[in-house]
This record gives sequence, structure tokens and C-alpha cells, in this order.
Amino acid sequence: MISQRITIAGDGQMALVLAAFAADAGHEVRIWSPLPGYAEALQTSRRSERLPELEIPAAVMCTENESLAFANATLLVSAIPAQFASLCWRRIASHVGAGVGVVTVTKGIEVGSMLRPTQVLREALGARPLAVLSGPTIAHELAQRKPAVMVAASITPAFAQQVQDVFSRPWLRIYTSDDPIGVELAGAAKNVIALAAGMADGLQLGFNAKSALLARGLAEIVRLGTAMGSRMETFFGVVGVGDLATTCFSPDGRNRSLGEAIGRGTTLAQALSATQSVIEGVETARALRSLGQQFSVQTPIIEAVNLVLFEGKDPKQALHDLMNRSAGAERIA
Repeated sequence: MISQRITIAGDGQMALVLAAFAADAGHEVRIWSPLPGYAEALQTSRRSERLPELEIPAAVMCTENESLAFANATLLVSAIPAQFASLCWRRIASHVGAGVGVVTVTKGIEVGSMLRPTQVLREALGARPLAVLSGPTIAHELAQRKPAVMVAASITPAFAQQVQDVFSRPWLRIYTSDDPIGVELAGAAKNVIALAAGMADGLQLGFNAKSALLARGLAEIVRLGTAMGSRMETFFGVVGVGDLATTCFSPDGRNRSLGEAIGRGTTLAQALSATQSVIEGVETARALRSLGQQFSVQTPIIEAVNLVLFEGKDPKQALHDLMNRSAGAERIA
């Protein structure tokens, strides 16, 4: 495999994991941090308090200098949270080489514009190969090199193959897909369903209720995704039901954990202030609510999450109301 010069925009858990994997495979890797002073700390300590079990390989350069970070890159990775991606990529666009492909690992939808991550990149950087890399991947487990599976999706098959080749490791199996819409939506929407699952945990409603939320949440994701042009089967694979299950049941799931805190009576503001991480599902809930309205798709669980987060509805009452909706025949799409 030809060695790549890879620049990863972002300094979160997935950015660090992918940087380590790519460096271990012999690629030249640079991490660009948008946070003043943070890159210098990473460069010196080679560790992040957000992922203490991972040592960043010595060969990985960490910098906040845009010119240095993006010079002569042959592959770019966007690991910027959804609500900040547009601002960051517009800021660094002049340093990005023409035609260089970008793969995003962001799992969210931009509020207001309702743009998926690849659409944000297209608007900021213009025409170039784009891909999304997603799947059931808890960063702490990846850092420990526990087995995992992901999907690289692009409308440019050769670019999906390039992403697959670069990041595949003996413990990380990557499939390819030509349905980036479905892969992006699945990754974003599962975080919102995980908030609801966490609320069920906080209310101690049991596994029966939680599993029902997952199943019916998946149905909402499928209906919205197919209305937006993705394929149904995408949501029943690794990036759909696989990622949904991991996020909703893992104790390390950030969205599930925040939902659990809210289910126990903590306010949204209090829950957010108690974490250093970006909780993508919170703002994505707003965006998915708007997308459901735009595409005339009923999304009762997503609606209930919005009511709890932003309109002060009691989570116990919200879940009670979901249970008392008219049932009828079960359907997915």
C-alpha cells in the first residue's frame, strides 16, 4: 500500500485513535487542533485526558498551525463536531489542497442548515472526493485494540477503497458502501435514540422498555433515511442497528449517559456542564426534528427527546406518552 500524508482535523477521541492506527500502518500523520494550546500539550505529553489509555505515536505531529498541518496532505480526515465543522473548515479551506479527498467521522447534523457532514464539507471546500467512516466504535475499546467493524461510504468507490486500505488494521475490519446518506444519518440519529434510551435507564424502566425504544427508534431512522434517499438495508447493518445497540447499551456511550442523568432529574444544562465531551445528540435532535417535518416523516421518539431537552417536559411523562400512542400494526417503513 502506498504511504499517505494524512491530516486529521480535530483532537477528540476518534481523531486520536485514527491517528495512531494510520501511524502504526506507516503513514505520515498530522493532527490539527482548533483549540489554542491543546496541540502543544498533545505534542509534549502524547496523551489526552479524554483517552488516557492511548499513547499517541511519536511519529504523529500535533499542531495548531494550519499551513504546517495541511501542507502536501494526500488524505484529510474531519473529526470536528457537527456544530463546529463548517466554521473550522471555512477557516482552513485556503490551506487545503485542491482535489484532496476528505473522510468525515462526525456523527451529527448541523442545526439550522440541516446539512450532513459531507454536505458541510462540500460547501466549505468545493468539489473533491468525500466519504464517511462510521460504525459501532467506542473509542476506549479501539484504543485497547479490541475487535471492531466500520463502514467507509462514498459515491466515489475508489475513495471508499482508499479509506478502507488506510485505516484497516488486524483488529479493525472496514467494509465499503455507496450509501453515504444512509451511513451519515444512521450515525447521527442513533445518538438521539441513545438519549431516549439513557432516560429509560435513569428512570429504571428496565431492558424491555429500553429494547422497545431501540426497535422503534430504528424504525424512525429507517423512515427518515429512506425519505431522504438512502437504502433501507443500510440501517440493518453495522452502521445502523450495530452502532445503535452499542451506543444505547455501552456504559461509555456519552449520549446514553447524558440521557441517564436527565432521567434521574438532572437538567440539560447541569448534565452538559458535567462533561468535557461534545454530546452530538443534543443539537442533532433539533436538526432531526426539522428534517422529519421537512420530509413529512413521523418521528415520535425524536419529538419526545426534543420536548424533554428543550421544552421542559418530564422524561417520565414523555415516555409514558410514547407508550400510550395508538399502536396499530407494526411497521418499519
